[in-house]
Amino acid sequence: MAAQSLLTESVLGWSIFTIILLVILVFCWIYIRKFQSRRESEVISTITAICALAIALITSALLPVDIFLVSFMKYPNGTYKEWAANNETRGQIEDTVLYGYYTLYSIILICVFLWIPFVYFYYEERDDNNVNKCSQVKNALKYTIGFVIVCVALLLIGAFVPLAAPPGQNSTQWEKVQYLFEELGSSHGLPALSFSISSLTLIGMLAVIVYTAYGMSVMPLNLIKGTRSVKYERLENTEDIDDVEHQIEKLKSKCQDGRPLSSRDRNNLQELEGKLQVLRRRGRHLEIAERNCCTKVGSALRPFKILLGIFFILVALLFTIALFISNLDKALHSAGISSGFIIFGTNLTNPLNELLLALQPVFPLDYILITVITVYFVLTSMAGIRNMGIWFFWIRLYKIRPKKTRPQALLFLCMILLLIVLHTSYMIYSLAPQYVMYGSQKYLVQMPSPGPTSGNTTINTSRICDADAPEDQCTVTRSYLFLHKFWFFSTIYYFGNWAFIGAFLIGLVVSCCRGKKSVIEGEVEADDSDFSDDEYVH
Repeated sequence: MAAQSLLTESVLGWSIFTIILLVILVFCWIYIRKFQSRRESEVISTITAICALAIALITSALLPVDIFLVSFMKYPNGTYKEWAANNETRGQIEDTVLYGYYTLYSIILICVFLWIPFVYFYYEERDDNNVNKCSQVKNALKYTIGFVIVCVALLLIGAFVPLAAPPGQNSTQWEKVQYLFEELGSSHGLPALSFSISSLTLIGMLAVIVYTAYGMSVMPLNLIKGTRSVKYERLENTEDIDDVEHQIEKLKSKCQDGRPLSSRDRNNLQELEGKLQVLRRRGRHLEIAERNCCTKVGSALRPFKILLGIFFILVALLFTIALFISNLDKALHSAGISSGFIIFGTNLTNPLNELLLALQPVFPLDYILITVITVYFVLTSMAGIRNMGIWFFWIRLYKIRPKKTRPQALLFLCMILLLIVLHTSYMIYSLAPQYVMYGSQKYLVQMPSPGPTSGNTTINTSRICDADAPEDQCTVTRSYLFLHKFWFFSTIYYFGNWAFIGAFLIGLVVSCCRGKKSVIEGEVEADDSDFSDDEYVH
């Protein structure tokens, strides 16, 4: 009976994960195809982008499964289910999740340090028509080796960073070397992988501060404000065309008597002709948008978009408040920088943590909410990247535009999302620390029986799992162990949360001050070619 229950619970958890996996693959294919340039599409870059994006989303989906499995080991009253009563059985379940993290994190390392760089440099070399396929592969491998060296260095550092007390000064050199190898083997390479992933998570933290924080403000406000009227934009565009044509005629009239134009007038004429070209392309796109049925459907769904935008901005504010309370809790009740600001449980009332705990009795509302939170972070990150583009400090590298995004930009997009997803787990832990650590587990505590005639009798009372629980009564999620393997990374993440709150508030102010977007936002740029319109017309 216990074995049958174990099989049922495991199949349920992983069946949910499989369904999510299929949904993710379909979403990734649609998303990449939506933004991919039709003229510059390449099979290898398309497959790489779809797979990398899928891996990022699948990794984010593993956290709810991790919480689900540790929570389902117990009944609501705090006792273990029959199939989970054995420590060995619980260990096998958690090892399955741990191997899932191992596998996905290893694939992420391969993607970030080998696969995506190789495909990126291979496509860069393709731009040179004089280079054959063999030279493309050679040059791409040459540049990729640098990324591989960095990856190997991170793995070695993580493998040999001692987490326990080292041997004494009187130990022999062989004993010290043996100790390092025992440290590496004792946790099956967990520190090596954890250090590498944590290093990448630092980069992901920067991406979250820049892109996710901005996306959390710009996505809901764009839904609330909507887009400008197509008819008004066409009228305004026609007036701009007439004005530019008048200026061009005025400049050309200066040379009707045979006199050449001055260098200043020639530059002005060239700029005006370029501007006229962009305005005419814009006019064609506005005409198509006015006839497009999607524009009409979007106008009909305007009330729904406003409600959705209000909901998203309330969610963003809830997350920001929960993150602020969690960071304040760490500042007041943790052991400080030397411990990585780690606390067990919550000392201040965290609204999101309390909401997840309140939803526990009604299965599966708490798991649905934690999944929605994960998806929300990914979607807002995508919105932030799309609205901002891909930047290297103050230099804009690529734009993300529907049907016009270059393959290199899609590869960058997927790499950034891979890094963001790594940091998302810590963000969710910061939002609901107690829930992410223990899920909905409870444990039994013996309390004195109430009443004057009770004597020395005791009763068992269930409590939500926290730091005071006996070690064998509550199982910690594997995600928590990955996040807190190295205290110095936790310290950096803590200060990163404060930066995220500041970036969100700045982004909120900037988004409020901005006007409505054009209905053809991102479709027409000055550096586009004329025949790029074919992607929209045909």
